[in-house]
Order: sequence, then C-alpha cells, then structure tokens
Amino acid sequence: MIRTFLNCMLCAVIVLSLGACRRDPPEQRLRATIVAMQDAVETGKPGEFMDAVSSDFVGNEGLDRAGLERLLKGQLLLNAKVAIQTGPVTVDLAGDTATVRFSVLLAGGSRGLLPERGQMQEVVSGWREHDGQWQVYSASWKPVGSD
Repeated sequence: MIRTFLNCMLCAVIVLSLGACRRDPPEQRLRATIVAMQDAVETGKPGEFMDAVSSDFVGNEGLDRAGLERLLKGQLLLNAKVAIQTGPVTVDLAGDTATVRFSVLLAGGSRGLLPERGQMQEVVSGWREHDGQWQVYSASWKPVGSD
C-alpha cells in the first residue's frame, strides 16, 4: 500500500513537472508581454514597463532607452491617471523576431472621471526574443491619420 502511494506521488510529480516545462507559443508570450507593459503604465510602474525594453532600443527621432524611460516617467508625473486602449494588435513572427502593429489611445488626467488629455497613435514596433523573454528594440509612432 505504501509502495502504491509512493508510485502515485511519483507519477503526480512527473506530470506536474512536465506541465511546468510546457511553454506557451511565442506569439502568446509576446502578446502577454504587451499586456503586462500596458498594465505597468496604467498602474504607475515604469520600471516594470522598462523591463521589456532592450538596452539598444531606438524610437522616433533617435529616442534611446534612457530617453524613453524619462518620457514615460514624465508622463506619469504629469498625469495622475493614465489609461491605454489598444486597437487590434497584429503580430508578424519571423523566428526569434517579430513586428507588432497596433493603434493606441493614450489618455491622462488628474484622476477625474474624464481624461484631460488624449491622443490616438499608430505604432509599429520591432521585438526580439532572448532566453524566452520578448523585448522591444525599436518603435515608431505617429498620430492616427498623419502621413
């Protein structure tokens, strides 16, 4: 009886460890990273947002990682409440890199019911996976409708 119990426990440990080794597909992990970054901004945690930004990040007009972090922190200081609403997210995977396109409505204000500021942007970003983690290494954005 004890032997049967131990065999069952061993089987349970093996099944659980196989489940833990299973990895989500790359696109699912990338989409989860994007959602986590959005949550980090909305909850005022710029460090968590920046965890998914690569050290060699380049954005509009040569904006580097440090500049992006300053921009983000400045917006969080200016706006006590930040809301982000993304449109459909398109992911084009190519091995361990991806291009992600989406529109985003950024709104901010002083915690009132209505935002005081808002802007709709079109975003195209480049991502790479390293050690199972996705990081954005490039991004460009422009107001919706501008060419």
